[in-house]
Amino acid sequence: MTKSIMLATCIALFSAVPALAQGTGAGPVAAQCANDIQSLCATKGHGTRQTRSCLEANRDKVSPECRQALDTTGRGRGRGQGPGR
Repeated sequence: MTKSIMLATCIALFSAVPALAQGTGAGPVAAQCANDIQSLCATKGHGTRQTRSCLEANRDKVSPECRQALDTTGRGRGRGQGPGR
C-alpha cells in the first residue's frame, strides 16, 4: 500500500511540473515589467503592442529588469549587444 501511495504521489508531482513551468503564459516583458506597466502604461491595451510601445517610449523610467526584458525580446532583441547580433 505504501508503494502505491508513493507511486501515485510521484505521478501527480511529475504531471504538475509542465503546468507550473508554463505559469500564466505571460512573456518576459509582462513578467518583468508588471509594475512599470501598472504605473506607466495602465491605459494601454494588453497584447496590442500599445503596452510595449509605451514601455519603449518610457525606457528611461522603467526598472532595470524591465529594460533587460525589452532588450532581449521582440523588436528590442539584440539592442546593446554589439555588432553581429
